[in-house]
Amino acid sequence: NCVFSFSLFSCVAFCRGRVVRVPKGPLIRVMGTEVVIPCSVSDYDGPSEQNFDWEFSRDTDFVRIVSTWDPTFTSEEYQKRVGHGDIKLRRSSNDAVELVIRNIQPTDQGRYKCSTPSTDATVQGNYDAEVQVTVISDGLSVSGSKARSSTSLRLSEGDSFKLRCSAVTTSPEHTHLHVTWQIKSGSTWRDILSLTHEGKFQPGPGYEEHYRNGDIRLDTGANDTYRLSVSQASSVDAGAYRCLVSEWVRGTDSSWQKIQEKNVEIASVAIQRTVLDVVISTSNVSVTERDSLDLTCNITTDRSGIFQAEVMWYFSVSPDDTLSDAQVLLSMDRDSVVSDSTLISLSHVDRNSYRLLVRDVDVEDSGYYFCQAAVWVPLHNGSWHKVVERTSAPVSVMVTALEPDYEVFLNASKTPKFSDDPTELNCRITNAQDTEANIRFTVSWYYRQHLYGDDVVTEELLATMDADWTLLLGDRSRERTQNGEIIFSKKAVDTFSLRIQWTSESDRGDYFCVISAWSRHRNNTWVKSKDVTSASVSIFWATQDYTLTVEAVKLKPFFVAGHTFEMTCKVSSKNIKTPRYSVLITAEKPLTDQSNPNGTTRIISLNQDSVVRLEDWTDQTRVDGVVLEKVQENEFRYRMYQTQISDAGLYRCVVTAWSPGGGGMWREAVNGLSNPIQIDFQTSG
Repeated sequence: NCVFSFSLFSCVAFCRGRVVRVPKGPLIRVMGTEVVIPCSVSDYDGPSEQNFDWEFSRDTDFVRIVSTWDPTFTSEEYQKRVGHGDIKLRRSSNDAVELVIRNIQPTDQGRYKCSTPSTDATVQGNYDAEVQVTVISDGLSVSGSKARSSTSLRLSEGDSFKLRCSAVTTSPEHTHLHVTWQIKSGSTWRDILSLTHEGKFQPGPGYEEHYRNGDIRLDTGANDTYRLSVSQASSVDAGAYRCLVSEWVRGTDSSWQKIQEKNVEIASVAIQRTVLDVVISTSNVSVTERDSLDLTCNITTDRSGIFQAEVMWYFSVSPDDTLSDAQVLLSMDRDSVVSDSTLISLSHVDRNSYRLLVRDVDVEDSGYYFCQAAVWVPLHNGSWHKVVERTSAPVSVMVTALEPDYEVFLNASKTPKFSDDPTELNCRITNAQDTEANIRFTVSWYYRQHLYGDDVVTEELLATMDADWTLLLGDRSRERTQNGEIIFSKKAVDTFSLRIQWTSESDRGDYFCVISAWSRHRNNTWVKSKDVTSASVSIFWATQDYTLTVEAVKLKPFFVAGHTFEMTCKVSSKNIKTPRYSVLITAEKPLTDQSNPNGTTRIISLNQDSVVRLEDWTDQTRVDGVVLEKVQENEFRYRMYQTQISDAGLYRCVVTAWSPGGGGMWREAVNGLSNPIQIDFQTSG
């Protein structure tokens, strides 16, 4: 062996030869059981997969048992057992195997040697290892009830039961027993509670809390008995029960070894679920505001003997809400103690009926009411256990509000005769009655486009107010309201106003308002109680239609690739006041052009303020290859330099006419499309 060490950063390297390992003996095993002896090798040269030979000796000479590499290795006395598979090798990795002996007998007691043929460059280390195996007689006995091998129990939810098994060993060695109670519901056995060979209690997975609460216990008694006690039995406790006992011995290295295991089925337990029906005697209910709501919850159960009921009433705004989302109204515990409330009471009418009374109901009491009941039974230790809980179907309750009475009148105090004239509408509340201090009014404004014939257009919300008079804008009016073009105001207690500073043609149509009445409730919240809609007012004036003509002209009738393409677009319009024009150049490419499968490409544009913008022009080598300029007020010129075959297509001018609107803004008037100008290199070239 050699060792290298460094003092600054510790680095130690060990040089050593092959090491063969087996468990430290003696290995104590029980007659008739299966024995597994592992053997591994490390620190070797050669191939990663190593071979192993096993031999056995009762006295001094070793007899060959089995080999991983030599089929002729087995001696005559072991050939039959090896051939039948009673003795075999099981490889667990490239450098480890297990010797498996089924039904071990006293004649198998002795020394077992594991050897590894050398694959090393030099002989170094150990090439075999031995372990002593001691075979003892089977002294473990496990049994259940003396009356019969297995018992059937039928119990009710909440009942308690006890099961017993007996386990004793007469082993000549100093062994310890490990006792586990198991349950099978389905095809799998699960651990409930164990008393380990080290004298510790160990609950199975999922039974930890039951063990801490004392719901499951394991006690030892006279005559080597082990008693399982189960309290508060539920449906999960139904199934087959067995007692699983294993025998353990401590090795010379102080580690524990399990030498055998036995089990016996003790009982089959069936748990009968408690039936509980919970029903509210009334179906859907309608109550007027300020009246009382009276509901009764009826419960029935098949439970006999001593039990107590617990009842709880819930309220929810939706029939699909879970109990965690619902609001608890009142509860009565199993001792008939009722939780406190001012406007709500809960009374025990008879053994099976519980009455809920809600006085002075409000609109916010509309919703769904349901009742939850639970049955509790007493336990042997004086405590109570809940065996079943059920919830009724929800009952719908509608509280009808005491509505105020009023009318709504809409008129136009200013109507436009021309575009950009102002419009002002007044929405007024008239003939109001029963509008006490707990009522307030808000307004919503709507617009409906003017259409001819049977076409139907839904109204668009311009603005609405919520209960605290906060103004909420619709999409149609949001930007213009923020710019001050549309003004919403409250001119008087009974009058709301809508003013459009500069009315455009797109504002023509029908307008109407909706006045909402809001009622204040017990918790000082406001709830809408009524909507009244006005008749509509039409805003309209006659206009002459805008006209726009665009003519495109190619300045050079013939040219070839590489030359400059040039075209002009001349614009003429009618009935547009002091127009300005924005121009967009488009190209329709042949269908064979895969760069633009949609057919039309937007190349370059010039807006009404003469700002030029490249649109979908993506040729990075010709970023400055296209130019669009304004020649005159109504004439525009487009140039494309260094034309290529890929530029072939139909080119057009798309022109939009703009007229000045209110507040210094430009308003779109009309659009026009020029005739196409064709670039075709095949015909022109």
